[in-house]
Amino acid sequence: MQPDTAPDTGSRPTPTRPPKPLKDMRGFWRVLLAVVAPLPMTGMGLGYILSPVDGGTSFEDTVTAYTGHLDQARVTQYLGVPFLVLLIPATFAVIWVSRRGAPRLTTAGALLALLGQLAGFPLNQGGDLLAYMTAKRGLDVPTVAALQKALEEDPLALTGGLLFIIGIVVGLLLLGLALWRSGAAPAWAGIALALGGFTHPFMPGHTAAGTGLLVAAAGFAGAGWALLRMSDDDFDRAPGRLA
Repeated sequence: MQPDTAPDTGSRPTPTRPPKPLKDMRGFWRVLLAVVAPLPMTGMGLGYILSPVDGGTSFEDTVTAYTGHLDQARVTQYLGVPFLVLLIPATFAVIWVSRRGAPRLTTAGALLALLGQLAGFPLNQGGDLLAYMTAKRGLDVPTVAALQKALEEDPLALTGGLLFIIGIVVGLLLLGLALWRSGAAPAWAGIALALGGFTHPFMPGHTAAGTGLLVAAAGFAGAGWALLRMSDDDFDRAPGRLA
C-alpha cells in the first residue's frame, strides 16, 4: 500500500505587503502653530484699545459707557474670542520653540502659564458680557451689579483670577526669558513677550494696557517666525509606528 501523503498543490506563502507609509503632518502643525501664535494677544490688545472703558471701572459705569457704545462694546468682545480660544495653543508654540535651548526655564514658565490659563478661563467669569447684556436689554442695573459682585467674590472665581494673573505676569515673563535665552528666535521676541506679559496689569488706562498686549503679541509672532523657519525634523520626529 502506498503511504498516505498530502497532494502537493504547489501553494506558496502569500507575500506580505509593506505597511502603507504614514502621512507626514509635521509641516501642517508647525505652520498652524506659527499662524496661531500672535492672534490671541493681538485680538485682546486691540479689544483693550477700542474699549470705551478702562480696566477696573465699576459695573454701573461700564453699563453706562456700553449704553452709548453698544456696537463698539460688541466689537471688543469679538476681538477677545481669539484670546479665549487660542491662547493655550499659542503658548505651546512658544514652548515648542524654546524647550530645547532653555529646557528648565521653559518648563517653569510653561507650568505657570498653562496652569493660570486652564484655571482662569473656566473659573474667572468676567463682567463685560453681563454689562453688555444689561445695557442692550435694559436690565435692572443694581440687580445685575449685585450678581456680578457675588460672582467676583466667589472663592473659585478669586482662585481662578489669582492663578490667571500669575500665569500672565510670571508665566509669560519666564517664557519670554526662555525664548530669548534659547537663541531659537530673535532676541527682541523674547524681550517683547517678557515685557508685554509682565507689565500688562500695571499699565494705566485701556490704551496703554492694550499696547502692552500688542508688545506681547510681537513676542508670540517672533516664536511663530522661528517655527516657520524651522525644518520639520527640528520641529518633531518623523511619523512612525511603535514596534
